[in-house]
Amino acid sequence: MTAGKSNRPVGAERAAKPRVVFVTGPSGAGRSTAVKALEDMGFEAIDNLPLSLVQRLFEGPPIGRPMALGVDVRNREFSASGLIDLLDELNAKPDLEAELLYLDSTADVLIRRFSETRRRHPMAPAESPAQGIEREFDLLVPIRAHANILIDTSELTPHELRAELEHWFDVSADGRLAVSVQSFSYKRGIPRGVDMVFDCRFLRNPYWEPALRRLDGRDPAVAAHIAEDPRFDEFFARVRDLVLMLLPAFAGEGKSHIAIAFGCTGGQHRSVAVAEKLANALAGCEWQVSKRHRELERRADSAAAPRVETEDRT
Repeated sequence: MTAGKSNRPVGAERAAKPRVVFVTGPSGAGRSTAVKALEDMGFEAIDNLPLSLVQRLFEGPPIGRPMALGVDVRNREFSASGLIDLLDELNAKPDLEAELLYLDSTADVLIRRFSETRRRHPMAPAESPAQGIEREFDLLVPIRAHANILIDTSELTPHELRAELEHWFDVSADGRLAVSVQSFSYKRGIPRGVDMVFDCRFLRNPYWEPALRRLDGRDPAVAAHIAEDPRFDEFFARVRDLVLMLLPAFAGEGKSHIAIAFGCTGGQHRSVAVAEKLANALAGCEWQVSKRHRELERRADSAAAPRVETEDRT
């Protein structure tokens, strides 16, 4: 993630929509720390509010400051579909902007944290933390995929997490627009909540090169192979220029977050390479940018799954 420049409406002609940030993620990943940090930044913070009561918060007078709502598996009535449906309902309101902040961590780090604190996992109170972590990961898969902003806290201290949150949410700053650039596979559908989608399936596919098949779009050899397509340079230049033209306009409308997605057949090569290149170009222009590669994340999660079982057996 890269901190970027301030982007505000010229003359402040337009006021930003009230901002509601749902904070969630696996137990032990830092949700409580994040909620407290957001409260210190000026958010009205409520932790563990039942989902059925959230709508009531917006039935009265307009909220005067941004809100941070902590949600996790301990919430009454918690469900992945319920939270996603609630986000869609709130975003359908013309005077509200709802976002999902997902705090993630690796299984081995979570196991260590529970071991150090001697806490019971909420999804395995009579079993080992590893079993609860595995169950919670499975439950949160659709929510993680729906996140607007994902922060991996595995290697972050509480102080570093607070600094990362300040880059994204500090309301005392000049309303910086956060840009998320993502890659995905059309086989699994377009990610929910994205603002712009670009199809990369017309570009040269490294999958058909045996030496490149097992690599992904972050590898220089894969990126170079895709860039050799005679249509690549014009395609990328047009997309980059379009995005650079639109971002100040989105900021002028009071948007706080924009998601741009690139798709290809498998979500491993072409979409990843183009997303990486655009994210680097935007960061070079001092925009605040994060990168997500949905299918690579799923592949990494699948590879890490046996580790939880091994820890559990141990």
